[in-house]
Amino acid sequence: MTAGNGRATDSPRAGGRPRQRAKAPPCSCGCPNGTDVRGWIGVIAQRAKTGLTLEEAYVRAWHIVTDVNPFPAVLGRVCPHPCQQGCTRGSKDSSVEIRALERYLGDIGLAMGLSLRRLEERPVLASVGIVGAGPAGLSCAYQLARRGHRVTVYERSPAAGGMLRYGIPEYRLPASILDAEIERILELGVDLRLGTAVGVDVPVDEIHGCHDAVFVGIGAQVGRLIGLPGDEGPGVWSGTDYLRLVNEGREIHTGRHVVVVGGGNTAVDASRTARRSGAEVVLLYRRSREEMPAYDEEVEAMLEEGVTIEFLTAPVAIERDEYGVTSVLVQGMRLGEADASGRRVPVPVPGHRWRVQADCVIAAVSQGPDWHHIEELKPSGGWDDSRDTGPVSDGVWMGGDIKGLGFASLAVSHGRRAAEEMDASVNGVEAPASRVSESPPVPPVSLDFYAPRVPPEGDRLTAERALADGRAEVTGTITEEQFLAEVESCFSCGLCFGCQHCWMYCSAGGFVQVVEPRPGSYFTLSLEACESCGKCVDVCPCGYLEFDGSAIAPISTDIPAIGSLDVPDPRFDGLPDPPNQQR
Repeated sequence: MTAGNGRATDSPRAGGRPRQRAKAPPCSCGCPNGTDVRGWIGVIAQRAKTGLTLEEAYVRAWHIVTDVNPFPAVLGRVCPHPCQQGCTRGSKDSSVEIRALERYLGDIGLAMGLSLRRLEERPVLASVGIVGAGPAGLSCAYQLARRGHRVTVYERSPAAGGMLRYGIPEYRLPASILDAEIERILELGVDLRLGTAVGVDVPVDEIHGCHDAVFVGIGAQVGRLIGLPGDEGPGVWSGTDYLRLVNEGREIHTGRHVVVVGGGNTAVDASRTARRSGAEVVLLYRRSREEMPAYDEEVEAMLEEGVTIEFLTAPVAIERDEYGVTSVLVQGMRLGEADASGRRVPVPVPGHRWRVQADCVIAAVSQGPDWHHIEELKPSGGWDDSRDTGPVSDGVWMGGDIKGLGFASLAVSHGRRAAEEMDASVNGVEAPASRVSESPPVPPVSLDFYAPRVPPEGDRLTAERALADGRAEVTGTITEEQFLAEVESCFSCGLCFGCQHCWMYCSAGGFVQVVEPRPGSYFTLSLEACESCGKCVDVCPCGYLEFDGSAIAPISTDIPAIGSLDVPDPRFDGLPDPPNQQR
């Protein structure tokens, strides 16, 4: 809610003396990987106050991000960025465009040739085998290798990346970007064995025998058909199979009329990809637009590119003649009562059937893990429904989409967490606490303090150009000017950003400027001089100052808002100290 003074707050103000207390920002709490969003944005936005050049700020911010995520340029393109959903800035105009910022920072890291940082090696090193070179497996490999462990990744496909490579079209994620960020991981000494299927080329017991621990990140790349009459045979693909074939460069003959079934991101990607082949595409979805799980922006782009959506429409049968698929018999639906999940159940409308012309059908309705040949790793097959962290059996961890379909950033989190636990296990120490925490009440931010702004947008290809060059990236990276303006739009919720208001309004001299400031540390508060007038709390725009006894939750120790900046960076060796900013 917004208080009368323009503050966004969910907690009442309590009386007492002022104190400085960092609080968890909604952005970091919303990130599945616990990325210190406020921290890395603040490094760049506050560079002039801390004495960093722009290049130095870029490097430091990039290392904060890659401490937990080695794919900033990739996830800056494909992650839906749930971190933006709770952004306090949304109460004023619109959320900070964190995804666009991360993409720009990731691209800058590639352009600058930045390398992933190694951590101090543990006394005991292990050999770890990783099955699957998707985002979970590669994240696990990265975190282990940077700690000095010996890592071997077994990937049955001819290239690494998993669903990032074979499930996302190149117009959303160029292969060159993915290749570059994978190569940085391999530079840490990771042994990547492509075209090597565990259970076929390497027996499962051999994997167990030559490694101290195993991480399984095989994803959920097996697409499933609908199970309708006529869906077996030429002219029918699962969504994952279709996208994989296209991304492998295979020539796919879809014909002139393509019907795609489904409402998720795979269905949208398949529809837009088929459209780029020149086909007329109809997407069938049995619910309404409001229930469609695909990302809104991708749905809008799909519509702009000429895909037709038939809502409240379900396929009944795929009809064929001696030459192949001819049409899809469909059933009109209406939304009934909500089920246990809260979603309204589609109900057939009696007597409401018709045919949709089709030369092929792409069923993007379901997918799952493939345990064929590696049943020993999970005899029951199916999804891994174990708890989020910890080994599922002796020396075996699992993560990524085999735990259930989710964001790539969640898969990266699974890999990182497994690596941290493996490292702790072999060294007999406690694993670090999770970086991900529940969102506490929003710090009491003063919305009126911050100027309105127009969010940045990267250049976009017109639908005509996008369809003419099917692999061209549709959305471009924002410019440096846009990037620098947008980092300034962050409210720095719950952490001091050096606005100096407390210092200027304190007539008792209770605030003293820090000689060597850094984000979150600009002023010290002396309660000996404090007169308890409360002006400093009233004028603090970011909610860092509060009255003693405030109900606002402190920052979680799982989120390294300030401590992440203390990691030494060899690029800063020999740099002069920031200037003394005392007055």
